[in-house]
Amino acid sequence: MPHSPRAAHDSGALPQNAARPSRVRHGVLALALAVTAVSYLDRVCISMTAPFMQKDLGLSDAQLGLVFSAFTLTYALFEIPAGWLADRFGPRLMLTRVVVWWSLLTAITGLTGGFVSLLVVRFMFGAGEAGVFPGLARVFAHWFPADWRGNAFGLAVATALLGGALTQKLTASLLGTLHGDWRMIFFLYALVGIVWAAAWFWWFRDEPHDHHAVNAAELQIIGTRPPAQHPPVPWKNLLRSRPMVLLCVMYFSVIYGWYFYLTWMPKYLLKARGFDLQTAGWLAMLPLLSMAAGVATGGFASDTLVRRVGRRWGRRIPGLIGLPLAAVLTLVAIKTGDAKISAYLFALAAGLATLGVAPGWAACLDIGGHHAGVVTGAMNTFGNLGGTAMPLLMGFCLKWWGSWNISLLSVALLYLVAAICWLGIDAEEPTPD
Repeated sequence: MPHSPRAAHDSGALPQNAARPSRVRHGVLALALAVTAVSYLDRVCISMTAPFMQKDLGLSDAQLGLVFSAFTLTYALFEIPAGWLADRFGPRLMLTRVVVWWSLLTAITGLTGGFVSLLVVRFMFGAGEAGVFPGLARVFAHWFPADWRGNAFGLAVATALLGGALTQKLTASLLGTLHGDWRMIFFLYALVGIVWAAAWFWWFRDEPHDHHAVNAAELQIIGTRPPAQHPPVPWKNLLRSRPMVLLCVMYFSVIYGWYFYLTWMPKYLLKARGFDLQTAGWLAMLPLLSMAAGVATGGFASDTLVRRVGRRWGRRIPGLIGLPLAAVLTLVAIKTGDAKISAYLFALAAGLATLGVAPGWAACLDIGGHHAGVVTGAMNTFGNLGGTAMPLLMGFCLKWWGSWNISLLSVALLYLVAAICWLGIDAEEPTPD
């Protein structure tokens, strides 16, 4: 009787037919990248449709800021519980739940009739989408070797941003084709997530050794086998962990600026810089493309540096280089009178600011261990609180003073705060159970 891959793994033997590793983890990565792209497809389309929604629903700039922030607020509040659920029940079930929820809420967005209904839907949208990246952290921790996790996060976040960048242009084109019918766009985008959720639940398994196509050689590449029982969360130790606290402050500061590009950037290009809709659609893609390149570069650089200089400085260096440069370029982009140069400088600043994003997620796995979902959930909670604050502040700055620059100056300031945080983040300081 031929040996099964699982039996070979349990006995420690490596059969001849397992000499060449299977590549199931590559399929896992492909599905992980796909879900991040879909998450930004559904999340970013509202920024490009916003001017049409404002006109149709009679929304003020302040109300639009509240709508943008409603999503990120509940997304932030539910990140830690969602991360715990992913640790406790596994990402197969939890990510299926997350994607089905947000797909339904995407469709329901197209049915809203005014400010109140739209605000309620966005609150529910954020609560349901919370957990996608903590869930992926659990996937990466169990399906990839430790020295490849920065790459995994870099590719995942970069793919999300690429999805968001393409969404900007695709949505602008669809608005032209559909004569401004923003509701139909939400209906169409909702279908994509449902297809992904069905494929994920059917094919994925929480542990590599439970997947029928994984052989013993691939299990050796992936590394250690997880414990049979999930240990209790050491909440007190986590709250006292300096690296975790600084990661949370760092991520708040970075994502604060990130959400300018996800929410207000198209309207800034249209109203403050005077571009037409199609040109604004192209230019609104640039920061997201730059951020994608920055995240992927930062993840690759961090893993390379970790192998050469260790985790402490290997995780720190990308953010310490990128964030101060991003602050300077943001200031220049605000002050220049040339509209196109300003758009290009904002895009470059956005990319430099994201060099430390993937190292931040990898550092969560470094210090979190078995509680990676909770730690990543905590960091992402504060990131999305930053994402809540930026659209809200921008909306009220426009209402009270008619100024874009006040909130944009705060982006540059917080980039410097994030750089200072990286000086104290030590990925070699794990949180004890």
